[in-house]
Amino acid sequence: MRSEPPPPDGRRVNPIILASASPRRRDLLSLLGIPFDVITSNVHDDSPGPDFVLWPPIRNPSRLARRLAAAKAHDVAQSWPQATVIGGDTVVVKGVIQRKPLDPLEAKGMLMGLRAHTHRVMTAIAVLSPQRRMPFVSHTVTVVQMRNYSEGEIDAYIARGDPFDKAGGYAIQDELFHPVESYDGCYCNVVGLPLWSTIELLRKSSIDITPHLDRLLPQCSTCPLRPDTR
Repeated sequence: MRSEPPPPDGRRVNPIILASASPRRRDLLSLLGIPFDVITSNVHDDSPGPDFVLWPPIRNPSRLARRLAAAKAHDVAQSWPQATVIGGDTVVVKGVIQRKPLDPLEAKGMLMGLRAHTHRVMTAIAVLSPQRRMPFVSHTVTVVQMRNYSEGEIDAYIARGDPFDKAGGYAIQDELFHPVESYDGCYCNVVGLPLWSTIELLRKSSIDITPHLDRLLPQCSTCPLRPDTR
């Protein structure tokens, strides 16, 4: 697996490209045991297009995530038309769309607002294959209940610099902060890449994947997206 920068013209790349800078998406995709490259798209999460409003009123946050995921896949596919490209986007929704916090003050406001409440996490995945002009796209929703962490815990978490590359300002898998009390839905979706949905879209794109459960996260065995548990 190779990360940025992209290889120069003429160099061979793997048949699958992850169009994301997220180390969490990279780590999750690596659990499937398939070779892939990481080439970050030039599509920014806060610029989906002129006809979108990121802040209230929110009309359809899932549409926003789906559009951004597809835009990221298209952007990278322009340079690597022979590869199957995976784009992804995650949004946290509690009254407004919570994107990645820009500074400590915004991060603290997000985490204070989420504390001891439920919210929704939506991750959209787009898979664009060389044979198609339009990607296969799906989105997954998980309802998350945050625990009643203290203001001091928030300050320590921010001091570590952890919130700033994460939608909503937190990571469900953070063992030190441990912000989540419970969740209903797909765990990997909250991390940033719902694996069972990704497998399904890759199969639709003619990439046959038979995942080994012992390689996946423990939460994947009981995930409601797992085909034989639906």
